[in-house]
Amino acid sequence: MPDPKIRVLVAAEVEHFLRYVGVPPDVEIEWIAADEPVPEGDYVGLLPLLSRRVDAAVLDRLPKLKVVANYAVGYDNIDLETLRARGVSLSNTPDVLTEATAEVTWSLILAVSRRLREAEDLARSGAWRAWHPTLLMGMELHGRRLGLLGAGRIGQAVGRRAVPFGMEVVYWDKLAQPEFEAEVGAQRIESLEEILATSDVVSVHVGLSAETRGLIGRDELARMKPGAILINTARGGIVDEEALCEALESGKLRGAGLDVYEHEPEIRDCLKQLRNVVLLPHIGSATEDTRRRMFELAWSNLMRGIRAEPLATPVLEGG
Repeated sequence: MPDPKIRVLVAAEVEHFLRYVGVPPDVEIEWIAADEPVPEGDYVGLLPLLSRRVDAAVLDRLPKLKVVANYAVGYDNIDLETLRARGVSLSNTPDVLTEATAEVTWSLILAVSRRLREAEDLARSGAWRAWHPTLLMGMELHGRRLGLLGAGRIGQAVGRRAVPFGMEVVYWDKLAQPEFEAEVGAQRIESLEEILATSDVVSVHVGLSAETRGLIGRDELARMKPGAILINTARGGIVDEEALCEALESGKLRGAGLDVYEHEPEIRDCLKQLRNVVLLPHIGSATEDTRRRMFELAWSNLMRGIRAEPLATPVLEGG
């Protein structure tokens, strides 16, 4: 009688990338769409999207689970304490999406500072009549200050790209980053209030946690430099969107560029109606190469975890 298969649950949305990896003969995949509940069963591994909450209710349905291989660098969708208590391992996908996310961050910085959304709307509408000296004047980046909230992998990649634009780079982070400082001439500012008050462009690169949820609220937006720009490609819950709408409507801020939202995929009407906001549908890592590498890394962790081998990029080591 053949040995029973090792059963794993994998997000159906990543099936496209299965061609890039090998499936061991003793592994059986069950695909699960993001809008489907987790089934009960003797599944040993789970590879979910960021949109799937993995908590006690899910783990109650998966008593044999050994590993969760999250298809994301962030893991705010995971109940860490529950996984730890039940000895379930957790991995994420760091490094492989750094450059792609930094590129999208800079796409937003350029689009907002030079009012590209408004410019394209005008060009497409047929209402543009002639060149004019004061038409859609934006903010020149050369000589301005870029403030990074968080100087991890992505924050540093964004900061490196500021050098050719002639921007000064400052950052706010719990940990000093001496190599980053030496590489780009960045300066660490320990006061959140100071970095907000002195930066022309503020770009958010911290993870979402109980400590950072609502980090940029009404008071923090009020402290920002008049005419500054706010960029968020990290997590929507870090910025109070209602307060952001008020700051944009009042003219306190020049504009904002967002790739993430508090209640994805819902986007507040006020944000959609404002012309000085550029909105993207969470595409920070959306390049062919990056999404493939994310899957390859998540799959490698899944295969390691089901056999109780060390994970390539562990967040929690269970067992």
